[in-house]
Amino acid sequence: MTAAVVERAAAPARIGPRYPLWMRGKMSVFLVGPMGSGKTAVGRHLARALGLPFYDSDAEIERRTGVDIAFIFEKEGEAGFRQREREAIEALTALEGVVLATGGGAVLLPENRRHLAARGCVVYLQTSVAQQAERVRHGRNRPLLAAATDATARLGQLMDARAPLYGEIADVVVSTDGRRVQHVAEQVLRELAATRG
Repeated sequence: MTAAVVERAAAPARIGPRYPLWMRGKMSVFLVGPMGSGKTAVGRHLARALGLPFYDSDAEIERRTGVDIAFIFEKEGEAGFRQREREAIEALTALEGVVLATGGGAVLLPENRRHLAARGCVVYLQTSVAQQAERVRHGRNRPLLAAATDATARLGQLMDARAPLYGEIADVVVSTDGRRVQHVAEQVLRELAATRG
């Protein structure tokens, strides 16, 4: 079972001077991108920097169901998982003043893209297929790679299908290849401030 879904960082009751100007408009940050792009790690860092609660949509699905993502895929297939993901995305994006890391396929459903684009600042964490393959090769709980004979080829197929959808709703695009989490998070903050300021 996953750890706590939300990490609350003593968020201020109202927008104060530590918040950049873009936070006065869209008050949430939503991270999209492929598996292995660093959405959860960067999201946690951003949440601490902004004093906002952090959520992870996959962790929320696991919390709601009491089982892990791989089990949901096994029992309900990808279609069943996407339905649960749609419900989680709808609920989490309705919260105000949060940082949300989404699953790699969250952008597949049009309603998810609409909620993400309308309710927060969308940050696309871009990474190469080679970097993805390196980052996820020892990871577990990757159902879309479980049956793949060539994980790199499978990642390439997923990227080809999803990259245009990430770009479609992104307010900011930041590369994570070969970069430390802190440096990526700092660039995200700068880019958001420039975009919204």
